[in-house]
Amino acid sequence: MDTGDLSNKTYKAILVEAERFNHDLTLQFGLLSYECKNEKEFIEQSKNLVKEMQEYDDEDIDDLFFGHPPKKVDFHKTLNKQLINIARLQKKL
Repeated sequence: MDTGDLSNKTYKAILVEAERFNHDLTLQFGLLSYECKNEKEFIEQSKNLVKEMQEYDDEDIDDLFFGHPPKKVDFHKTLNKQLINIARLQKKL
């Protein structure tokens, strides 16, 4: 599926939240959407991706942001906000 197939709520909760932080983070969720068959799967896979990113070490973060890593604390704040947004989406499913 493509990100254009997502509902406005899902798009804002996951992709816009990532974009507010850094375009490189948004790319990860855009790529993820192509691996999903529907919105429900995208939401679940996004949750899994965020949890995986929470475990990234400094090298992984550096790679994710193409050699221009953000402050780790700011990165984690964004990931936590995304998890909150995803939980809200899943309540409505």
